[in-house]
Amino acid sequence: MKKIRLKHYINYLILGGALALFVALDLLGALKRSDASLLTQIGYSIILAVSLNLVVGFLGELSLGHAGFMCVGAYVGGVLYNMLIPACGTVAALLIALPVGGVVAAFFGFLIGLPALRLKGDYLAIVTLAFGEIIRTVILNQDFFGGPMGLPSQRFGDRLYILAFALAIVTVFVSQNLRRSKHGRAIQAIRDNEIAARAMGVNVTYYKLVVFAIAAFFAGVAGVLYASSTSLVQSTNFSFNYSIEILVMVVLGGMGSITGSMISAALLTFITVKLTVGLPSELAAIEPLVYALILILAVMWNNAPFLRPLRVKLHDKIAALRDRILPHKEVDGSDAAATAAWDTIPTKIPMDALLSTDFTVDHSFDADRPEKEEK
Repeated sequence: MKKIRLKHYINYLILGGALALFVALDLLGALKRSDASLLTQIGYSIILAVSLNLVVGFLGELSLGHAGFMCVGAYVGGVLYNMLIPACGTVAALLIALPVGGVVAAFFGFLIGLPALRLKGDYLAIVTLAFGEIIRTVILNQDFFGGPMGLPSQRFGDRLYILAFALAIVTVFVSQNLRRSKHGRAIQAIRDNEIAARAMGVNVTYYKLVVFAIAAFFAGVAGVLYASSTSLVQSTNFSFNYSIEILVMVVLGGMGSITGSMISAALLTFITVKLTVGLPSELAAIEPLVYALILILAVMWNNAPFLRPLRVKLHDKIAALRDRILPHKEVDGSDAAATAAWDTIPTKIPMDALLSTDFTVDHSFDADRPEKEEK
């Protein structure tokens, strides 16, 4: 029977436990309306950060157009959501708009993935950045999407955070299972060395397009959540700065770390909202300065050499606490798959005997020597 490893389910436990706590507080009447709105923002921020981590952390490509995919999902899903509400109601309309907005955004992600086959690094970042600005400008000048005034939308309600966290769990589920599958290993091989991966038979074209499409799909879903959580969708909210903010969530959480992306997305969203609401009007101008200072301190904590002893000490304490709460089970030497140590792998000949065996050369057979031809 396959053993259950807690580390494979820790992200689900974090999100599921947080959702259960917030629902309990909501049922008890202890959750304010502003807090419910903040939780919704945290939910779709987690979706954005984890989905971008697929491109930046797992595939190793720099994308600065994630807000553009969110913009596509917000406007397309928002229009469909408003059209279906009179006939289906808010719940059914939102459930239909979510996959539609995600699929349309995935189509644009597929289109952006095509130049990714030949572009790398800064060049790909410029292309994705241009896509985000182009799509935002095009939507801004379309009367069908509300034009410069924005797209009016009907708010779903105060309990939208439940759906946002549920979709965040789905995003984490897809990302984790993709990472641990053979396809995930192929994607990470492309990140480590694309030439070597191509030489080993990995279909680089296929996997790049798939990763871009999946990341864009979830960004579009986050956009639909945003459209249903506000009364007016404006293209200015999906600018280049928002793409940088999502990228900061991924970088601060750790490249390739799903848990880190979740935590950093929640913390940065919480800090941003509290700074926007909590600072008085005369100090509102220093909000970017405070936010930048927090980011600088976080980067220094992760990378400063003089803080390394403190980081190591804190890491050891956390590891000791984890081992105390969740002690490791000792595995006997017969379980070779779990230990894979040379002294516990069962062999027909013991390793000590094999290393101490003296081999003698057998001269009982001599090869026939070719005879010289007579002249």
